[in-house]
Amino acid sequence: MSRAAAATAAIGEMKSMKTIRNVVFAVPLILTGAISMADPSLAQSQTASPTTGVMVILTVKAGVTRDQIMAVMPDEVRQTVQLYLNGTVREWYSRSDGRGAVFLLNVGDVAEGHAIMEGLPLARQELMDHDYIAVGPLMPLGLLMAKP
Repeated sequence: MSRAAAATAAIGEMKSMKTIRNVVFAVPLILTGAISMADPSLAQSQTASPTTGVMVILTVKAGVTRDQIMAVMPDEVRQTVQLYLNGTVREWYSRSDGRGAVFLLNVGDVAEGHAIMEGLPLARQELMDHDYIAVGPLMPLGLLMAKP
């Protein structure tokens, strides 16, 4: 076997070992999280993750036209950029299906996120539906910190 082939084989083996190591660490976390979510007694015995943000999924309402959306976009963009600049919007994305956007807000609860999003032009004109999801630290990671 040539040196190049041996080096390529060694790199491939290292990548495989890294993948196996990641799976070995991830599977117990996933299973522990799934079990704790499925078993109410376990879920209640653990401290809930604090809400550190709210994910907002915006979807264009049925029957709303592109022209209706575009007429509001200049104001929507200005106000959304201001929310980003003041730290309220942590991240924002376009949906790959072209039907809206996803925001991650730096707020403490869904009510606060709702109040912010309802103040934006697209919401005021009732052109978008909003779904709100409180998010926080990954709960199964807390189990790693518990003493046996």
